[in-house]
Amino acid sequence: MEQCDPLLTGSLPEALQVTNKAKARFPDRLVDLHARATRLVRQSVEAGVTKMRAYVEIDTTVGMACLDTGLKVKSEWKDACDIQIVAFAQEALYPSVTAEIAGGNFKLLQTALARDGISVVGSAPWVEPSREHAHKNIAHILKLAQDCHLHADFHLDYNLDANAEPMVWEVLRQMREIGWTKASAGNGCVTIGHATRLGMFSAKEWVRLRTEMDELPLEIVALPQSDIYMMGRPSSDGTRSVPLTDRTLDVATIWRDYGVHVALSVNNVENAFTPQGYLDPLTLTCLEVGLFQVGTEPGWRELLRSVSTTSKEAIGAMEEAGRLDGKATDSLVPFIGGRADFVLIHEARSWQSAVLSPSFDRTTVFGGREVARRKASSWTVFDGMKGMQGDRTGKLNACQ
Repeated sequence: MEQCDPLLTGSLPEALQVTNKAKARFPDRLVDLHARATRLVRQSVEAGVTKMRAYVEIDTTVGMACLDTGLKVKSEWKDACDIQIVAFAQEALYPSVTAEIAGGNFKLLQTALARDGISVVGSAPWVEPSREHAHKNIAHILKLAQDCHLHADFHLDYNLDANAEPMVWEVLRQMREIGWTKASAGNGCVTIGHATRLGMFSAKEWVRLRTEMDELPLEIVALPQSDIYMMGRPSSDGTRSVPLTDRTLDVATIWRDYGVHVALSVNNVENAFTPQGYLDPLTLTCLEVGLFQVGTEPGWRELLRSVSTTSKEAIGAMEEAGRLDGKATDSLVPFIGGRADFVLIHEARSWQSAVLSPSFDRTTVFGGREVARRKASSWTVFDGMKGMQGDRTGKLNACQ
């Protein structure tokens, strides 16, 4: 936000305008870019994050500035957090509705993938000038991912238009067409972020999606802080017709009714598209409890899973390991034989507390080593009064 012009209308066109203006200055402000990226990673690790997917934009405006910074920060923090770098095309690959060949943004993306340290290639097909171009965008990204042995990531179906055909079906069609199945892809997965349109699915559509996901390595990530803000913008006639609960995905209910795990994550942090919110993933569980009245322990457990195990699965980072003692594993807690990446939430009275009222004080363990500790400091006037009272008592006793 501090890099953008003041927001005066709060509209989407204004957010695009001020963001593009700020992005144009990134190549000349590499020190600031590095400082802000480092701050985000540091605060995430302090909150307990041990695996992260970081999106770095690549286009003709910023060139490789974001990629260079992302790879540098990844290397600097490799002993405290696994960071997946996504070479991400936020801007359209096709310059116009009449374009038949992908333009400069696509060429830059191809060039970027020759660099070491990139784990994922992705795009936002919805920004393309037409639906046909959006389908071509998907095809380009899937081919690049397969050719370079990378994961693929799409920001997709970011709308609440009941008349718009969900593009997730096109992604699944193309995955099947090129043979990207669980049986053939190894650990490679295709992730869809936002996906607010899926919240309008009928039971039949959810069953269809679950069936497809059983065979194809597709993962879904909801981004509540961004989704609630962006999907709440006024419509063209000035009305605000979308209730809060329809702006993002209800992960607890989706799992309960259809058996589909949906990850919860943070994306935009203090920018023109999402000026509010914090980067602590556990704040998202509290948000969903209130939004969707999640009042049962199975629901809370699914929310805890959504910011931990499911999130790892969604980025292809879930490591399969059995307990050394042969007992059944609980993926939400550390176990003998598992990788020692976890967070200790101090003052939490139970696992339910971690979901409903996560405390600030935490210790992050990565690779069996403590890498971060966060502790709050507090004081009230009553603490001061007790101290003064104690001092007086001490003095009186000394005199006696």
